Amino acid sequence: MSNAPPLPGSQNPSPQDTPDAESRIGSGNPASFGHIVSSSHLAEGILPELSELEFGLIIAGHAFDRWVVRAMAAAGYPGLSPLEVLVLHSVRHRTRPKRLADICLVLNVEDTHTVNYAIRKLVKAGLVREGRVGKEKCVEATETGAAACARYKDVREAMLLDAVTAAGIAPAELHRVAALLRLMSGQYDQAARAAAAS
Repeated sequence: MSNAPPLPGSQNPSPQDTPDAESRIGSGNPASFGHIVSSSHLAEGILPELSELEFGLIIAGHAFDRWVVRAMAAAGYPGLSPLEVLVLHSVRHRTRPKRLADICLVLNVEDTHTVNYAIRKLVKAGLVREGRVGKEKCVEATETGAAACARYKDVREAMLLDAVTAAGIAPAELHRVAALLRLMSGQYDQAARAAAAS
């Protein structure tokens, strides 16, 4: 038997010396980091879980932006911004011409100028064309744009959907999270209105 001194923390502590999980939060104990957030000062209020959600939104949003740009490049159309890719797919949706206001509404983009600029770039790339339905100016996908969307779908299924399926994420869970995100977008929009009116 070794006579070496016991390692620190190797003795069995008494129950009164054992901190509970709540008291370990924020203590620096690597076994219990507490809430995973990017701004701890915002998580000190009554609902730290919202800060966790916001951190998830931040990193997922940036990851999604990188994904759509690189997937579009893999499909043979490099150089498009995340918004341009989203506008292209929105225009292609259900193969119907879309008004600028409708595109902004669906994508929840407040600044119409950014979407208008994206449309101009897509027109220049030959992926969409502008026209009119009655007196209204509309945008629709060209054959090249439709082919680009189809190629993007192939890349998405091969590189993303297979990985998500292999990770064991259930379709019902994705549906639930999607519904929650739509609900939260409404909460943030209402809070933004309140802040603007204050």
